Amino acid sequence: MRKGAISRDGVLKAVAEYDDLGRERFLSKYGYKPATGYLLVHEGRTYDSKAIAGVAHKFDQGRVLRPDELSGGRSHAARWLARLGYVIRSSRSPDWTRDEIILACDLAMANGWKRLEFNDPRVIDLSELLQTMPIHPEELRNELFRNPNGVARKTVDITCQHPDYRGKPTNGNMLDAEVMNDFLTRPAEMAEVARRIRHGLTTGEFQDLPPGADEEEGFSAPEGRLLLSRHRRRERNKGLRKKKIDAVQRQGRQLVCEACGFDFERVYGERGRGYIECHHVVPLHEAGEGRTKLSDLALICANCHRMIHRRAPWPTPAELRASIEQKHANDRRAAAAMTRPRRAADEQMLSP
Repeated sequence: MRKGAISRDGVLKAVAEYDDLGRERFLSKYGYKPATGYLLVHEGRTYDSKAIAGVAHKFDQGRVLRPDELSGGRSHAARWLARLGYVIRSSRSPDWTRDEIILACDLAMANGWKRLEFNDPRVIDLSELLQTMPIHPEELRNELFRNPNGVARKTVDITCQHPDYRGKPTNGNMLDAEVMNDFLTRPAEMAEVARRIRHGLTTGEFQDLPPGADEEEGFSAPEGRLLLSRHRRRERNKGLRKKKIDAVQRQGRQLVCEACGFDFERVYGERGRGYIECHHVVPLHEAGEGRTKLSDLALICANCHRMIHRRAPWPTPAELRASIEQKHANDRRAAAAMTRPRRAADEQMLSP
Protein backbone atom coordinates (compact mmCIF):
# COMPACT_ATOMS: atom_id res chain seq x y z
CA MET A 1 0.00 0.00 0.00
CA ARG A 2 1.00 3.59 -0.64
CA LYS A 3 2.96 5.56 1.92
CA GLY A 4 2.52 9.33 1.91
CA ALA A 5 4.02 12.30 3.66
CA ILE A 6 3.40 13.10 7.30
CA SER A 7 2.93 16.61 8.67
CA ARG A 8 3.69 18.43 11.90
CA ASP A 9 -0.04 18.43 12.64
CA GLY A 10 -0.21 14.66 12.21
CA VAL A 11 2.80 14.20 14.51
CA LEU A 12 1.23 16.42 17.17
CA LYS A 13 -1.99 14.36 17.02
CA ALA A 14 0.03 11.15 17.41
CA VAL A 15 1.91 12.69 20.35
CA ALA A 16 -1.41 13.69 21.97
CA GLU A 17 -2.72 10.13 21.64
CA TYR A 18 0.56 8.79 23.06
CA ASP A 19 0.16 11.09 26.08
CA ASP A 20 -3.47 10.10 26.52
CA LEU A 21 -2.91 6.33 26.36
CA GLY A 22 0.54 6.17 27.89
CA ARG A 23 3.54 4.59 26.28
CA GLU A 24 2.75 0.93 26.93
CA ARG A 25 -0.88 1.07 25.72
CA PHE A 26 0.03 3.24 22.71
CA LEU A 27 2.74 0.86 21.52
CA SER A 28 0.58 -2.20 22.17
CA LYS A 29 -2.41 -0.72 20.31
CA TYR A 30 -0.42 -0.24 17.12
CA GLY A 31 1.93 -3.24 17.44
CA TYR A 32 5.14 -1.28 17.92
CA LYS A 33 8.05 -2.18 20.18
CA PRO A 34 9.97 0.32 22.32
CA ALA A 35 12.49 2.36 20.34
CA THR A 36 16.03 1.01 20.36
CA GLY A 37 17.58 3.70 18.19
CA TYR A 38 16.07 7.18 18.24
CA LEU A 39 13.56 9.15 20.29
CA LEU A 40 11.48 12.18 19.40
CA VAL A 41 11.93 15.06 21.85
CA HIS A 42 8.91 17.34 22.27
CA GLU A 43 8.32 19.87 25.04
CA GLY A 44 10.84 18.17 27.30
CA ARG A 45 9.41 14.66 26.87
CA THR A 46 10.67 11.77 24.76
CA TYR A 47 8.60 9.56 22.45
CA ASP A 48 9.29 6.42 20.41
CA SER A 49 10.06 8.00 17.05
CA LYS A 50 9.12 5.06 14.82
CA ALA A 51 5.72 4.58 16.46
CA ILE A 52 4.96 8.30 16.36
CA ALA A 53 5.81 8.51 12.66
CA GLY A 54 3.72 5.42 11.88
CA VAL A 55 0.69 6.71 13.75
CA ALA A 56 1.09 10.24 12.34
CA HIS A 57 0.63 8.58 8.95
CA LYS A 58 -2.91 7.66 10.06
CA PHE A 59 -3.85 11.28 10.63
CA ASP A 60 -2.30 12.47 7.37
CA GLN A 61 -2.91 9.55 5.01
CA GLY A 62 -5.80 7.62 6.56
CA ARG A 63 -3.99 4.53 7.79
CA VAL A 64 -1.35 3.58 10.34
CA LEU A 65 1.92 2.25 8.98
CA ARG A 66 2.72 -1.22 10.22
CA PRO A 67 6.06 -1.57 12.08
CA ASP A 68 7.49 -3.55 9.14
CA GLU A 69 6.69 -0.73 6.70
CA LEU A 70 9.32 1.65 8.05
CA SER A 71 12.51 1.59 10.07
CA GLY A 72 13.16 3.74 13.09
CA GLY A 73 16.64 4.80 11.99
CA ARG A 74 17.92 8.09 10.68
CA SER A 75 17.27 6.94 7.12
CA HIS A 76 13.52 6.64 7.65
CA ALA A 77 11.23 7.55 10.58
CA ALA A 78 13.80 9.67 12.39
CA ARG A 79 14.61 11.47 9.14
CA TRP A 80 10.92 12.21 8.48
CA LEU A 81 10.54 13.77 11.91
CA ALA A 82 13.80 15.71 11.70
CA ARG A 83 12.74 17.19 8.35
CA LEU A 84 9.61 18.50 10.06
CA GLY A 85 11.81 20.36 12.53
CA TYR A 86 11.56 17.97 15.47
CA VAL A 87 14.55 17.17 17.66
CA ILE A 88 15.61 13.53 17.39
CA ARG A 89 17.82 12.04 20.06
CA SER A 90 19.55 8.69 20.24
CA SER A 91 18.07 6.27 22.75
CA ARG A 92 21.55 4.94 23.53
CA SER A 93 24.82 6.70 24.08
CA PRO A 94 27.21 6.86 21.11
CA ASP A 95 30.36 4.76 21.04
CA TRP A 96 33.35 6.13 22.86
CA THR A 97 35.88 7.88 20.64
CA ARG A 98 39.66 7.73 20.95
CA ASP A 99 39.75 11.21 22.51
CA GLU A 100 37.32 10.16 25.24
CA ILE A 101 39.11 6.87 25.90
CA ILE A 102 42.43 8.74 26.19
CA LEU A 103 40.98 10.80 29.06
CA ALA A 104 39.49 7.71 30.71
CA CYS A 105 42.80 5.83 30.33
CA ASP A 106 44.68 8.74 31.84
CA LEU A 107 42.39 8.58 34.88
CA ALA A 108 42.76 4.79 35.13
CA MET A 109 46.56 5.09 34.97
CA ALA A 110 46.54 7.77 37.67
CA ASN A 111 44.53 5.32 39.80
CA GLY A 112 47.12 2.57 39.38
CA TRP A 113 45.09 0.79 36.67
CA LYS A 114 42.38 0.00 39.21
CA ARG A 115 38.66 0.53 38.67
CA LEU A 116 36.99 3.67 39.90
CA GLU A 117 33.52 4.08 41.37
CA PHE A 118 30.79 6.34 40.02
CA ASN A 119 30.88 8.59 43.10
CA ASP A 120 34.63 9.23 42.90
CA PRO A 121 35.12 13.02 42.49
CA ARG A 122 37.58 12.36 39.66
CA VAL A 123 34.96 10.33 37.78
CA ILE A 124 32.36 13.06 38.29
CA ASP A 125 34.86 15.66 37.04
CA LEU A 126 35.65 13.60 33.93
CA SER A 127 31.93 13.03 33.29
CA GLU A 128 31.32 16.78 33.27
CA LEU A 129 34.33 17.34 31.01
CA LEU A 130 33.26 14.68 28.48
CA GLN A 131 29.83 16.27 28.25
CA THR A 132 31.51 19.44 26.94
CA MET A 133 33.45 17.58 24.25
CA PRO A 134 32.31 18.78 20.78
CA ILE A 135 32.50 15.41 19.08
CA HIS A 136 29.00 13.96 19.38
CA PRO A 137 26.08 16.00 18.02
CA GLU A 138 23.32 16.93 20.45
CA GLU A 139 20.80 14.53 18.93
CA LEU A 140 23.04 11.56 19.81
CA ARG A 141 23.22 12.53 23.48
CA ASN A 142 20.56 10.97 25.67
CA GLU A 143 19.85 11.64 29.33
CA LEU A 144 22.58 9.19 30.37
CA PHE A 145 25.25 10.54 28.04
CA ARG A 146 28.66 10.11 29.69
CA ASN A 147 27.18 10.19 33.18
CA PRO A 148 29.36 9.12 36.16
CA ASN A 149 28.04 5.54 35.96
CA GLY A 150 29.05 5.27 32.30
CA VAL A 151 32.46 6.82 32.92
CA ALA A 152 33.14 4.48 35.85
CA ARG A 153 32.09 1.55 33.69
CA LYS A 154 34.53 2.60 30.99
CA THR A 155 37.41 2.63 33.51
CA VAL A 156 36.42 -0.94 34.40
CA ASP A 157 36.49 -1.95 30.72
CA ILE A 158 39.94 -0.39 30.40
CA THR A 159 41.48 -1.86 33.57
CA CYS A 160 40.20 -5.32 32.61
CA GLN A 161 42.44 -5.08 29.53
CA HIS A 162 45.59 -4.51 31.62
CA PRO A 163 48.16 -7.36 31.44
CA ASP A 164 48.17 -7.71 35.25
CA TYR A 165 44.39 -8.06 35.53
CA ARG A 166 43.37 -11.54 36.71
CA GLY A 167 39.60 -11.22 37.09
CA LYS A 168 36.77 -11.84 34.67
CA PRO A 169 36.99 -9.40 31.75
CA THR A 170 34.11 -7.15 30.75
CA ASN A 171 32.86 -6.53 27.22
CA GLY A 172 35.38 -3.82 26.38
CA ASN A 173 36.36 -3.14 22.78
CA MET A 174 39.53 -3.21 20.73
CA LEU A 175 39.94 0.56 20.94
CA ASP A 176 40.08 0.38 24.76
CA ALA A 177 42.98 -2.06 24.54
CA GLU A 178 44.68 -0.10 21.76
CA VAL A 179 44.67 3.18 23.69
CA MET A 180 45.66 1.46 26.94
CA ASN A 181 48.66 -0.12 25.20
CA ASP A 182 49.67 3.35 23.99
CA PHE A 183 49.70 4.44 27.63
CA LEU A 184 51.69 1.37 28.69
CA THR A 185 54.38 1.90 26.05
CA ARG A 186 54.43 5.73 26.10
CA PRO A 187 53.06 6.77 29.51
CA ALA A 188 54.61 10.25 29.73
CA GLU A 189 53.71 11.12 26.15
CA MET A 190 50.10 9.93 26.45
CA ALA A 191 49.68 11.70 29.78
CA GLU A 192 50.74 14.89 28.01
CA VAL A 193 48.23 14.17 25.23
CA ALA A 194 45.48 13.85 27.85
CA ARG A 195 46.62 17.08 29.49
CA ARG A 196 46.45 18.96 26.18
CA ILE A 197 42.99 17.59 25.42
CA ARG A 198 41.81 18.64 28.89
CA HIS A 199 43.34 22.07 28.45
CA GLY A 200 41.67 22.55 25.07
CA LEU A 201 38.30 21.54 26.48
CA THR A 202 38.48 23.70 29.59
CA THR A 203 39.63 26.77 27.63
CA GLY A 204 37.04 26.25 24.91
CA GLU A 205 39.71 25.92 22.22
CA PHE A 206 37.95 22.96 20.59
CA GLN A 207 34.44 24.37 20.66
CA ASP A 208 34.56 25.56 17.04
CA LEU A 209 34.98 21.98 15.85
CA PRO A 210 31.79 21.00 13.99
CA PRO A 211 29.89 18.43 16.15
CA GLY A 212 29.86 14.97 14.65
CA ALA A 213 32.51 15.78 12.02
CA ASP A 214 34.55 12.72 11.18
CA GLU A 215 38.30 12.58 11.04
CA GLU A 216 39.49 13.63 7.64
CA GLU A 217 39.83 10.56 5.47
CA GLY A 218 43.39 9.34 5.22
CA PHE A 219 44.58 11.22 8.30
CA SER A 220 45.31 9.26 11.46
CA ALA A 221 46.75 10.14 14.85
CA PRO A 222 46.89 8.13 18.11
CA GLU A 223 46.43 11.43 19.97
CA GLY A 224 42.81 11.64 18.83
CA ARG A 225 40.75 13.88 16.59
CA LEU A 226 40.72 17.07 18.66
CA LEU A 227 44.50 17.54 18.64
CA LEU A 228 44.63 16.41 15.01
CA SER A 229 42.03 19.06 14.16
CA ARG A 230 44.14 21.75 15.83
CA HIS A 231 47.21 20.48 13.97
CA ARG A 232 45.37 20.63 10.63
CA ARG A 233 44.09 24.14 11.33
CA ARG A 234 47.68 25.28 11.79
CA GLU A 235 48.73 23.62 8.56
CA ARG A 236 45.91 25.38 6.71
CA ASN A 237 46.80 28.80 8.07
CA LYS A 238 47.31 30.75 4.83
CA GLY A 239 49.29 33.48 6.56
CA LEU A 240 51.81 31.05 8.06
CA ARG A 241 52.14 29.17 4.77
CA LYS A 242 52.87 32.39 2.88
CA LYS A 243 55.47 33.45 5.45
CA LYS A 244 57.18 30.06 5.20
CA ILE A 245 57.25 30.21 1.37
CA ASP A 246 58.55 33.80 1.44
CA ALA A 247 61.32 32.83 3.88
CA VAL A 248 62.45 29.93 1.67
CA GLN A 249 62.46 32.10 -1.46
CA ARG A 250 64.42 34.88 0.28
CA GLN A 251 67.09 32.28 1.02
CA GLY A 252 67.28 31.56 -2.71
CA ARG A 253 65.93 28.03 -2.32
CA GLN A 254 63.47 26.34 -4.68
CA LEU A 255 59.94 25.47 -3.62
CA VAL A 256 60.38 21.72 -3.79
CA CYS A 257 59.00 18.98 -1.60
CA GLU A 258 61.35 18.32 1.31
CA ALA A 259 60.52 14.61 1.13
CA CYS A 260 60.51 13.66 -2.56
CA GLY A 261 61.85 16.78 -4.31
CA PHE A 262 58.71 17.36 -6.40
CA ASP A 263 58.67 20.81 -8.02
CA PHE A 264 55.18 22.06 -8.92
CA GLU A 265 56.43 24.79 -11.27
CA ARG A 266 58.69 22.41 -13.17
CA VAL A 267 55.81 19.99 -13.79
CA TYR A 268 52.85 22.38 -14.14
CA GLY A 269 54.54 25.52 -15.36
CA GLU A 270 52.93 28.86 -14.53
CA ARG A 271 49.98 27.15 -12.81
CA GLY A 272 52.31 25.51 -10.30
CA ARG A 273 54.49 28.56 -9.60
CA GLY A 274 54.63 29.43 -5.91
CA TYR A 275 52.48 26.47 -4.86
CA ILE A 276 53.37 23.89 -2.21
CA GLU A 277 51.75 22.59 0.96
CA CYS A 278 52.85 23.09 4.56
CA HIS A 279 53.23 20.37 7.17
CA HIS A 280 53.47 21.07 10.89
CA VAL A 281 56.34 18.81 11.95
CA VAL A 282 55.98 19.20 15.73
CA PRO A 283 54.32 16.06 17.20
CA LEU A 284 50.81 16.60 18.49
CA HIS A 285 51.72 15.78 22.09
CA GLU A 286 54.44 18.45 21.99
CA ALA A 287 52.54 21.15 20.08
CA GLY A 288 51.52 23.54 22.82
CA GLU A 289 49.20 26.47 22.88
CA GLY A 290 51.88 28.96 21.86
CA ARG A 291 52.54 30.49 18.47
CA THR A 292 53.74 28.34 15.58
CA LYS A 293 57.28 29.16 14.44
CA LEU A 294 58.33 28.95 10.79
CA SER A 295 60.88 26.33 11.81
CA ASP A 296 57.92 24.14 12.89
CA LEU A 297 56.77 23.97 9.26
CA ALA A 298 58.04 21.92 6.33
CA LEU A 299 57.19 22.41 2.65
CA ILE A 300 55.96 19.20 1.06
CA CYS A 301 53.85 18.06 -1.89
CA ALA A 302 50.27 16.84 -1.49
CA ASN A 303 51.19 13.18 -1.99
CA CYS A 304 53.91 13.18 0.66
CA HIS A 305 51.63 15.13 2.98
CA ARG A 306 49.04 12.36 2.73
CA MET A 307 51.65 9.66 3.24
CA ILE A 308 52.94 11.35 6.41
CA HIS A 309 49.48 11.66 7.91
CA ARG A 310 48.21 8.31 6.70
CA ARG A 311 49.33 6.22 9.65
CA ALA A 312 50.84 6.95 13.04
CA PRO A 313 53.55 7.41 14.08
CA TRP A 314 54.03 10.15 11.52
CA PRO A 315 57.47 10.21 9.87
CA THR A 316 59.27 13.51 9.51
CA PRO A 317 59.86 14.73 5.93
CA ALA A 318 63.50 13.60 6.31
CA GLU A 319 62.41 10.13 7.43
CA LEU A 320 59.95 9.88 4.56
CA ARG A 321 62.69 10.99 2.15
CA ALA A 322 64.98 8.24 3.50
CA SER A 323 62.26 5.62 2.99
CA ILE A 324 61.66 6.86 -0.59
CA GLU A 325 65.39 6.65 -1.35
CA GLN A 326 65.56 3.17 0.19
CA LYS A 327 62.62 2.07 -1.98
CA HIS A 328 64.36 3.36 -5.10
CA ALA A 329 67.60 1.60 -4.14
CA ASN A 330 65.73 -1.67 -3.58
CA ASP A 331 64.02 -1.32 -6.96
CA ARG A 332 67.37 -0.76 -8.69
CA ARG A 333 68.87 -3.83 -7.03
CA ALA A 334 65.84 -5.92 -7.97
CA ALA A 335 66.03 -4.74 -11.59
CA ALA A 336 69.76 -5.47 -11.72
CA ALA A 337 69.20 -8.96 -10.29
CA MET A 338 66.64 -9.68 -13.02
CA THR A 339 68.89 -8.52 -15.86
CA ARG A 340 71.95 -10.53 -14.79
CA PRO A 341 70.52 -13.98 -15.66
CA ARG A 342 69.15 -12.63 -18.94
CA ARG A 343 72.53 -11.14 -19.86
CA ALA A 344 74.27 -14.41 -18.97
CA ALA A 345 71.81 -16.37 -21.13
CA ASP A 346 72.35 -13.99 -24.04
CA GLU A 347 76.10 -14.34 -23.76
CA GLN A 348 75.82 -18.12 -23.66
CA MET A 349 73.74 -18.11 -26.86
CA LEU A 350 76.30 -15.93 -28.62
CA SER A 351 79.33 -17.98 -27.58
CA PRO A 352 80.72 -20.35 -30.29
